Order: sequence, then structure tokens, then C-alpha cells
Amino acid sequence: MELRHLRYFCVVAEELNLTRAAARLHMAQPPLSRQIKQLEDEVGVKLFDRSSRGLRLTTTGQFFYEHTLQILEKIDTTVQAARRMARSQRVMFGIGFVASVFYGQLPLLVRGLRQKDNVELSLAELTTVQQVQALKAGRIDIGFGRLRIDDPDVEQEVLFDEPLMAVVPCGHPLEGTTPTLAELADYPLILFPAKPRPSLADTVLGLFRRQGLRVEVVQEANELQTALGLVASEIGITLVPEQVRRVRRDGISFIYLADKSLTSPVLCSRRRGEPPSEVMQAANAILEVLVENRRSGRYP
Repeated sequence: MELRHLRYFCVVAEELNLTRAAARLHMAQPPLSRQIKQLEDEVGVKLFDRSSRGLRLTTTGQFFYEHTLQILEKIDTTVQAARRMARSQRVMFGIGFVASVFYGQLPLLVRGLRQKDNVELSLAELTTVQQVQALKAGRIDIGFGRLRIDDPDVEQEVLFDEPLMAVVPCGHPLEGTTPTLAELADYPLILFPAKPRPSLADTVLGLFRRQGLRVEVVQEANELQTALGLVASEIGITLVPEQVRRVRRDGISFIYLADKSLTSPVLCSRRRGEPPSEVMQAANAILEVLVENRRSGRYP
């Protein structure tokens, strides 16, 4: 399937008339008919109902048309962005991150890099595993995650270890306390994120497992906000890194744990052995300040 097949299809879907569509595309009708038939054969579905009264999109054809429009719009937007970047000689710098690190100082890094005139930032929410794959493929330049991964092509730096906190519904028996893991194990657990794995969820389960504790996972959530909403609904409790407490949401309470050694690392991943570019040097300089602020308590 080629891009032109999709563009031809959209024009025919809009005109519902091969003669008008061919004229709009500045081509003859017979080759256009063949292109549409080839597309239907490749997709394996009938996109148009043909009759003496003309063409009509099938239900599947309408679905295919709506999604094809989105694809073509995305391609056009990407092409225009690439052209703008080429004209301005801006450098693309990709940042991957897990959601739970974006409530701390990472936005300050993004803000600092955006102030550089020659930098075009690309942000992607990715698990740590996906970040490693994206780094090796060149889709991102730096990643921020929580999972230690052994890969010869990627180096990981622990920026700091972050305390874990429990999130409970307002009015919960543990609210206002500093519970142990054993006390938390008595309550249904909401696991975040559900997938893809491995992730922070496996770190949390491992903490209970190493203390010989069994937990009842009552619900799994892919999104952090969903997990917090489930807690507010009194479905269960969940564990999150400390910076998530900056989230303002009614119906929940963040509480520290009795064991201060229960932490989650914030890891910075980069391609191994690659000389730092000018943008990477700027990112590293900003990171150094942010990490020092964190360690010195100026940014809890």
C-alpha cells in the first residue's frame, strides 16, 4: 500500500464520483478505478458500494475514510514541521519520560531547553523499556524512567532515589499515619501502571513479596489519573513516587511510609559512548542544577 492510494481513496470518498475525482486528481478515470480496486484488494474489504446511481461508502469504508484522513493530516503536519526545522536549522532533541516523573522538575528542564532558539523538542511518554528501544533507534536522545535495565548500548544514571507514598481515600483508617507495608497489605491494592510491563507496578509488588506479604490487587490502571480516581472512589489504595503528591485531586490523601528506605529511583538514560551534542550538554547542565536542588531540599 502506497501513500498515493490513500490520497486517491480520500478524494473518491469525498466526490463519490470517479469522473469528478479523476478530474480533481488530474488523471484519467480507468487508472483511478484500478488504484481503488488495488486498495480494496490489499485491505481485504469492500470500501465502496457501486451501483448505476454512483458510489457510496460502505460502513467499513466510512470508518477507513475517517482514520485515513487522520493519517494524512498527521503526515502533512510532520512534513511541514520538518520543512520548518530545515529552514530554521533547528536541532531536534527527543525526550522520553514516564508519567510519574513529570510532576517534579522535568518540566523545568523542558522549559530551559525551549528557551534555546535552535532547539526543536519532541516529547514522548514511554515506559523505561520503550525508552531504551527508542534511544537505540534514535527516536529520542534522553529518557527519564524508573526501571534499571542492563543494555550494552544504553547507560543509566540514577539522579536520585524518591520515597514512595501511599495514596488512600479521604477518611481512610490509615489517613494521617505512617503505615508499614504489612499494614498496607491489609487493604485492596490498585496497581499502576497495568501495562506495558515491567514497570513501577513490578517494583511495588516486589516490595511486598520481599517481606513475605500477600496483597490483593483489586484493580489495575494504565493511567496515573485513573489510579488516583479509583482511590478517590474507595476501590482501594495505591503506591506512587513522592512527586505525584503535587497532583491536586479531591477525595484522596498522600501519606508517607514508616520505612523510609522504600524508594523508587529516577533514572536518566542516554546512548552509551556517544559524544554529547551541544543540546545534550545544555540538558546535562540544567539537570545538574535540578538534581542538586532536589538533594539539598530546595525542591522536595
